[in-house]
Amino acid sequence: MASVSKLVLLVLCAYHTLVAHAGDDLRSHYMVLPAGSLKSATLNCTDHQAVSPASGGVVMVPLHHRHGPCSPVPSTKAPTLEKMLRRDQLRADYIGRKFSGAKGGGLEQSDVTVPTLLGLSLGTLEYVITVGIGSPAVTQTMFIDTGSDVSWVHCKPCSRCHSQADSLFDPRSSSTYSPFTCSSAACAQLRQDGQGNGCSGSQCQYVVNYGDGSRTTGTYSSDTLSLGSNAVSNFQFGCSQSESGLLLNDQDQTAGLIGLGGGAQSLATQTAGTFGKAFSYCLPPTPSSSGFLTLGAATSGFVVKTPLLRSRQVPAYYIVSLQAIRVGGRQLNIPTTVFSVGSLMDSGTIITRLPRTAYSALSSAFRAGMKQYPPAQPMGILDTCFDFSGQSSIRIPTVALVFSGGAVVNLAPEGIILESCLAFAANRDDSSLGIIGNVQQRTFEVLYDVGGGAVGFNAGAC
Repeated sequence: MASVSKLVLLVLCAYHTLVAHAGDDLRSHYMVLPAGSLKSATLNCTDHQAVSPASGGVVMVPLHHRHGPCSPVPSTKAPTLEKMLRRDQLRADYIGRKFSGAKGGGLEQSDVTVPTLLGLSLGTLEYVITVGIGSPAVTQTMFIDTGSDVSWVHCKPCSRCHSQADSLFDPRSSSTYSPFTCSSAACAQLRQDGQGNGCSGSQCQYVVNYGDGSRTTGTYSSDTLSLGSNAVSNFQFGCSQSESGLLLNDQDQTAGLIGLGGGAQSLATQTAGTFGKAFSYCLPPTPSSSGFLTLGAATSGFVVKTPLLRSRQVPAYYIVSLQAIRVGGRQLNIPTTVFSVGSLMDSGTIITRLPRTAYSALSSAFRAGMKQYPPAQPMGILDTCFDFSGQSSIRIPTVALVFSGGAVVNLAPEGIILESCLAFAANRDDSSLGIIGNVQQRTFEVLYDVGGGAVGFNAGAC
């Protein structure tokens, strides 16, 4: 195992050297990696990070895969890849329905912070951070999601909530806890954004319905949010007192969710006055390593940037314009009009969804570069699969995504192939919104510069 791990590190180092020095004049773009590195394995955590203190308006929080040994609440029953892919399709279908129902609004480049619409599948969320809620702070392990705005945490009393590893947050024990009244501006904003759920006495109630049938309800409140030694006063969140659907079957022992969407209730928006209108994250390449979430991310250090677009009808979405795909250094013959709908940057969707015409071209080109390996049976939504039996190493063509503004993102090996399949899937047609999923984002620091209207990519950041 140690020799394989060293070989994986050597391959990744070679890959990042290629990214730094690659040019269009290179004749061959291939990577060689150990076949064993394609399989998920339970390993010891190889990376331990602590929350960095705020410096110059920046705070960095460690980020972990929920099923890995680095997770504060490692899962003992990780779902199979097939099950994760089925859940992933629920999320992608919901995103498609939401966007197609709002067509006609068009896209525009904007730096305006606007409300988001919720309702994505929770089952595909893979990354967690640790925060503190209340005074004194109670440690809570929370999912992060760029597709959600309303953050929420289990609260006492919780009549129907899944079990969690952390102590249940008790609002009565916090000296800084305050429920919002129904007449408050925060409650009015919540109702305007479609997450209001009436009143309980004079207290504002919230509800979030997710596309997989999950639901959380409770009291909309504020309290101190602690990120290591950094405190955010009057942080707005839902105090969850009841759940339904797949949430009740959650075996990940998490305490709630931190929303990073574009709306008024998200952590990114609430802390914009303190940390600025930019955040970034790096999703680790394997469950045994760590990434990070940065609030107040520096925007000047990103060479690869593309405009951030917003839908006027569904302003929640962080959208970018994919314009071309390269395989093995060659740009595929795909009309740019195929990508005209745009692609959603999403931390919660696992597999990137492409317009059907674009995926067909990518699949054909990738198969041509993998002719030495026999085809294998599809795995759920993944239909470009190979038989690597008896192989000690495999050779795969590079894949690059080309975004508007000339931004070329050379994917890491982890973003190209998942187990034995090409890690992309096709939308039903070319008119559906594309999605840049978290598999393709791994190892990159992905910048959401809301104030500057840009999305940036730094390779090899974790």
